[in-house]
Amino acid sequence: MDLKTNTIAGWALGAGIVALGTAIVGGMIFDGHRPEKMGYAIEGVEEAGAGGGAAEVPIATLLATADPAKGAEVFKKCAACHTINQGGANGIGPNLYATLGEAIAQGKAGFAFSDALKAVGGTWTFDAMNAWLTSPRKFANGTKMTFAGLSNPQDRANVIAYLNSQGSNLPLPAAPAAGEAPAADAGGNVAAAANAVAEDTKAETGDIANTGTPASGAPSVDPAAARKGARSE
Repeated sequence: MDLKTNTIAGWALGAGIVALGTAIVGGMIFDGHRPEKMGYAIEGVEEAGAGGGAAEVPIATLLATADPAKGAEVFKKCAACHTINQGGANGIGPNLYATLGEAIAQGKAGFAFSDALKAVGGTWTFDAMNAWLTSPRKFANGTKMTFAGLSNPQDRANVIAYLNSQGSNLPLPAAPAAGEAPAADAGGNVAAAANAVAEDTKAETGDIANTGTPASGAPSVDPAAARKGARSE
């Protein structure tokens, strides 16, 4: 190589050494001095994630605009376990005609309810049914009901409205006025069970009458098993 080429190569090498040295020194100076909070605060804008997620809409509010027809569509997934027509037979689960307003885990032509559900007591109010559909295992710890729960609050409201239209016909609650808390159910075990569910709305969820499959899955009940006789909840 001639002198000119050597000179250019030397300058390039020197520049690389200077750049590397600058990076190393800069890292030594700023290492461990990262600001605790990056960026600048803007007035009127909350930090992302601050304050947690939005509060769930009360079931009374959702029931005021619930659609029983949509609830009937969701309820089709329950047909492997439940009937809902008047005088319908019990299957894996009890017949659900006129369930809202009835005593919990009683009647239903002698269906064999689990002791866990019997222990809840009380009646199937809208709040109680909402808690049950959210997570049966939270509502009645030890229940033999196998579906994991229905995660969408509006789906639950629609199903409850549909259940109510099938023999119960209880007056649907009016939506509470702005800033007004919805009326609470009577106390006792039902209220305690509903509160337990409300405190853990992130429990496993799925479709009604599903046996633990994802919410988008089809019911995983074996029709042959359904024909063998009723099964406790």
